[in-house]
Amino acid sequence: MTTGPGPRLLDAAPPVVGTEAGIKGSAARRALLRHPALLLVGIVLASLNMRAALASVSPLVSELAETYGLSSAASSLVTSVPVLFLGLGALVAPWLGRRFGAERVLFGALLLLGVGILVRILPSAAALYGGGVLVGTAIALLNVLMPGLIKRDFPDRAASMTSVYTGAMIAGATVVAAASVPLERSLGGWQASLGVWSLLAAVAALAWLPQVLIARRGTGRTAEPVRAVPAGAARPVNVWRSALAWQVTLFMGLQSLWSYVLIAWMPTIFTEHGMSRSTAGVVFAFNNLIQVAGAFAVPLLAGRMRGQRPLIALVTTLVAVGYAGLMVAPVQGAWLWSAVLGVGQGGAVGLALTLIVLRSGDAATAARLSGMAQTVGYLLAAAGPLAAGALHQATGSWTLPIAAVLGVCAAALALGLLAARNRTV
Repeated sequence: MTTGPGPRLLDAAPPVVGTEAGIKGSAARRALLRHPALLLVGIVLASLNMRAALASVSPLVSELAETYGLSSAASSLVTSVPVLFLGLGALVAPWLGRRFGAERVLFGALLLLGVGILVRILPSAAALYGGGVLVGTAIALLNVLMPGLIKRDFPDRAASMTSVYTGAMIAGATVVAAASVPLERSLGGWQASLGVWSLLAAVAALAWLPQVLIARRGTGRTAEPVRAVPAGAARPVNVWRSALAWQVTLFMGLQSLWSYVLIAWMPTIFTEHGMSRSTAGVVFAFNNLIQVAGAFAVPLLAGRMRGQRPLIALVTTLVAVGYAGLMVAPVQGAWLWSAVLGVGQGGAVGLALTLIVLRSGDAATAARLSGMAQTVGYLLAAAGPLAAGALHQATGSWTLPIAAVLGVCAAALALGLLAARNRTV
């Protein structure tokens, strides 16, 4: 690993000079960047989908459980299965990006997401879980390819573009969480409430279609600038053997774990303490809304700092305080805890994604580190909702599950302080 004078965002790795792929890849990249508005719209619309299909389920978990007679542990699988496939899908995302190009794979992922949402509302519990597999796989492709694409096409504005796409991602979850219960009532059931979000995926896919067509003019795929070896480099960086890469990866996983526990169970925690389902849905939506502020501001601050340790301490402390509040006074302080958690959650996910970019010396390494961090991270995070549901079912209380998440916060703080040092993989 190397150290540097500051977190200056390096230019994307150029294609191998003198090769036909390099020449065509560069031409395709220039063609794409001549249409920055199209690219920005595509990134924002794709990002709106990166949590929406997950957040739409949480306010409706009790309805799903009643429909199919699910226990607490089985209900937790409704949210755990997609998160598990966020990790498994991330295993193949880098290869697909290299093989077919980022634009083409992102377009296909949005189509797959729309299909997965529709499968999830078919009248069987198997379809509910099977649709979750498709949803998780599709979102995994979006998650993994976006940082490398941003590092490639916006090398001098990577931190600010990260704040844009993480903010849009959380904004999408906010709108969906707030609308799920009202849509259930107005459309006549949870199936319509979940299914309507396939339209959002379809609109995003339509917005990505011009990028696919532009990319085909150059070479038929635009992955070369992301995967190429930088000029003069002996070999690609093996991120799996880097201690720093593992620190970034584990911080990514632990912050994802605490977030997906809340995505799965926050409304249920409130309703089991006497809050109405509609109010719980609104408080959950408020939590997602506040996340936008943290997700937008923290990456911008991170990009201006030599090291990000103060930000690591801030976001993990906020999350720990919010979880502790849910343990001692969940309903009485619901709005306060939701706000504190929101700033911490949004800041943490934005910081985790920014660290992938800042700790990478070039776009090729960013793509590899993104694949590693999101594969391992989401496989780790998938255990969170399931473990929390099992502990709740065994104890009849949310005290032990929340205490376990506080332990996760402590581990994330220790690993995050290491990952935030001013070094590159």
